[in-house]
Amino acid sequence: MNVIEAHGLGKRYRRTWALRDCSLAIPAGSIVALVGPNGAGKSTLLNLLVGLIEPTEGSVSVLGAEPAGSPRALDGVGFVAQDAPLYQNLTVGDTLRVIGSLNRRWDQQRAEARLAELGIPHDRRIGRMSGGQQAQVALTLALARQPRLLVLDEPLAMLDPLARFDFMETVMTAAAQDGLSVVLSSHVLAELERVANYLIVLSRGHLQLAGEVDVVLDAHCVLTAPPGKAGKLAEPPGLISTSGLGDRARLLVRTADASYAPPQGWQVHPAGLEETVLAYLREPGAPALPVSVPEVIA
Repeated sequence: MNVIEAHGLGKRYRRTWALRDCSLAIPAGSIVALVGPNGAGKSTLLNLLVGLIEPTEGSVSVLGAEPAGSPRALDGVGFVAQDAPLYQNLTVGDTLRVIGSLNRRWDQQRAEARLAELGIPHDRRIGRMSGGQQAQVALTLALARQPRLLVLDEPLAMLDPLARFDFMETVMTAAAQDGLSVVLSSHVLAELERVANYLIVLSRGHLQLAGEVDVVLDAHCVLTAPPGKAGKLAEPPGLISTSGLGDRARLLVRTADASYAPPQGWQVHPAGLEETVLAYLREPGAPALPVSVPEVIA
């Protein structure tokens, strides 16, 4: 089963396309890293997935072909929006009661137990809590809805390193225990590399790269050589970007040939997730790997 399927998905605001021609097929159980520069269309894609906005063109479904935004889809999707918006004047306890009364699949016991583990008292006003505590409350609310798909829009942006670690530990524990699928948008590449098994890179409103992390990394390699100490390298097929690191020249190459042998003096290294993502972000016009998407069945 695919937890997300999109076919030719696009969203336009007046004359500006925020997202265009996006096609995806993401297996259930995936931990998806969604990456791209500001304005790339990440929040638009997430809002389409959870049904907050409707597409201008194309289609998107979740949880095995449920139309995004439909009642059955909403029952199974948890969402933590950017900056974890909460009612600042309410206490934590009041927030639990309000949100619980609005949701059919609500686990009050789980929410209370999780807040107790975090040491967050019920009588504390939301507005008097730290950014990390507010993010944890927002995540608790989302998990208490017992979702099958958890969508997180840059929840780590305002958190310190320890709070980021605690937040992600909670997400990964829930994913393991409940079989959750997770889509996480973030600029913190180190955190994504630690947890993600599926990668989406957006650039200028278009899908630039999508696939399982292992498959993406196997399709790339890094070439290095000290400047002036290696044989001349003709531009290899599938070159994505060039960069420098200290006194070494570095090239990220997309190649299906694992036995690629560069000239003398050049060395081939496995590509890491962070380096691969940064290379694509530097070169928004770089050719993307093909994305396999099932045909739409009428």
